Amino acid sequence: MSSLLIEGGHRISGTIEVEGNKNAALPLLAACLLTSEECVLTNMPRIGDVGVMAELLREVGAEVEGLGTTTIKVRCPAIASSEPDSALVGKLRGSVLLLGPLLARTGKAILGTPGGDFPARRTIGTHIDALVALGARVLPSGGHSLDAPAGLKAASMYLDEASVTGTETAILAAATVEGMTEIRHAATEPHVVELCTFLKAMGVGITGAGSSTIRIEGTRRPRGAAHRLHGDYIEAGSWAVVAAITGGEIEVRGARAEDVEGIAFVLQRMKIECTFEDGLLRIDTSTPVAAGKITTGLWPGFPSDFVSLVTVLATQAGGRTLVHDWMYELRLFALEQLSGMKADLFLCDPHRIIVTGPTKLKGRTLDSRDLRSGMALIAAGLAAQGQSRLTPLETVERGYGQLVNRLKALGAQVEQVGQKKPSLQV
Repeated sequence: MSSLLIEGGHRISGTIEVEGNKNAALPLLAACLLTSEECVLTNMPRIGDVGVMAELLREVGAEVEGLGTTTIKVRCPAIASSEPDSALVGKLRGSVLLLGPLLARTGKAILGTPGGDFPARRTIGTHIDALVALGARVLPSGGHSLDAPAGLKAASMYLDEASVTGTETAILAAATVEGMTEIRHAATEPHVVELCTFLKAMGVGITGAGSSTIRIEGTRRPRGAAHRLHGDYIEAGSWAVVAAITGGEIEVRGARAEDVEGIAFVLQRMKIECTFEDGLLRIDTSTPVAAGKITTGLWPGFPSDFVSLVTVLATQAGGRTLVHDWMYELRLFALEQLSGMKADLFLCDPHRIIVTGPTKLKGRTLDSRDLRSGMALIAAGLAAQGQSRLTPLETVERGYGQLVNRLKALGAQVEQVGQKKPSLQV
């Protein structure tokens, strides 16, 4: 476990390129298990979560090449095990995406309790219900054990929530089922659309991607395929906030305009000098102003993944901002640490926080309890007076590749200290 020492008070400026969308990378890797042929994924993010997912694929029998680079090749001639290592499963919420492919290839799947950010508050009931609708049976287990002795069957289903990974689980499971499966109340996020695009290249018939109703015409023998991931718009917005909160300027390249628009809209409401077009998000030196109220929404609304970062930005904005994340609770609890940095916060309840700014933040020891709030606290440390120490750094590196080097390249005064876990390489 390592820490990041942050010397605040330095402007962050420059140009940075984002890699592929983390939230697309994990379901695409899971989809590679559906075929015995080689799949090639490019513009893959070099992050911790991809490393763990690749190890899970190897656990069940896949050959994975290129880990640690932006091009990953996967080939899985046969599934060697329907029960991946529970310790690895416990590191990654995205491990739930293995359920569909394992059931499709072997007729069974045994999974420990998925980990990741606040696992106790993020159930996978929607995922299990979708698999049951497709013909799977739930077996007694300490984790999640299912089988489909007669094979999965096409189905018509309504999801109880528009869960992203729940929708992806249903799509992956239906991809090899003959007949028409219809999923209503489906998630519409760009990473769901990317999964559908990849599966179509594998020979799966899919219509409605990007809408709330998706129809899948499965194929028994998906073929190998190649796909280049779209840039990560949450990462792009993260770097925009890092620059804005320190009074700097930045050009972030690699994310699509249609993906960053919801984030850019809120930044512009806060009077951040923000312009965007396809492949380029630009932030110029600005004086932030309170936005009044910021509320998360399902796509294309303001993303919950960005709540922590915009809350930190609000500490440097003149006036009062109410941030309301109705989707998740613990993101805001993690930000209570800002009070110790002298931020003016009032936590109304688990979903709402009032931020009054601007305030001069003071450096302190910080706990990166989850991926997104960890990056937000790094941004706070960069804006603060004095030194901050964030631990563990590995939590943030789950979703931000080459983090320390990229911060330094932008002018940040940071240093990694302590023992770093070995990276997962080929």
